[in-house]
Amino acid sequence: MESIYRELLKTKKNFVFVGEAGSGKSEIAINFAVGMAGLTDKKIHFFDMDQTKPLFRSRDAREILIEKGVEFHFQDQFFDAPTTPGGVRELLADENAVVILDVGGDHIGSRLIGAFAPFLNRSNTQNFFVINGYRPWSKDLITIDGTMARVLGMAHINLENVSIMSNPNVGVTTTAEEVLSGHEKVADIISEYLSIDYLCAMESLCPEIEGQTETPLIPIRLYLTYEWHQQ
Repeated sequence: MESIYRELLKTKKNFVFVGEAGSGKSEIAINFAVGMAGLTDKKIHFFDMDQTKPLFRSRDAREILIEKGVEFHFQDQFFDAPTTPGGVRELLADENAVVILDVGGDHIGSRLIGAFAPFLNRSNTQNFFVINGYRPWSKDLITIDGTMARVLGMAHINLENVSIMSNPNVGVTTTAEEVLSGHEKVADIISEYLSIDYLCAMESLCPEIEGQTETPLIPIRLYLTYEWHQQ
């Protein structure tokens, strides 16, 4: 996994995670921040941009990130006001900063980053669109295409500047077989138009999955776990 992070850091300084609600963007973004923390001399800045739901927000893992030396940014929400943390534009432009944006789900969440589109479409930014093949809006090409069009459209991100990330899971009980099945399902659906650049899976399942897919595998450690979620 470290090799993937190192390779990305050679040419990229901004990493943006968008996609459908419940796809697992926050867990992946947190893993990127933790994994990159010791691989660069640049300061890593993590922005929790999610204002669309009260649960599974990366801010719940901010102490872990801070312990790793990551600068954590988020803005308390006032009722349903879509407030944005300060400093995003400045740090996206700062060549001495690595920026990770964890964006809220669907087009509602991606609307918050639309104003930063000039930075998001630069060559030093890597945008990831996360797809969970077990979510209802990933059941066929029409639903996947519709979600992508709305999310990327609201964020004003060009499709050619996007990497597709497969994150098939049904929660903490997910099996290796379910990961591979969900991944293959999405790959088959979009194969005529797009390819999947990365496959994410819980790190405990990776030994079973390695060798069964040609897609680069990213092990994921679960940081956003809640007592009710583990039962």
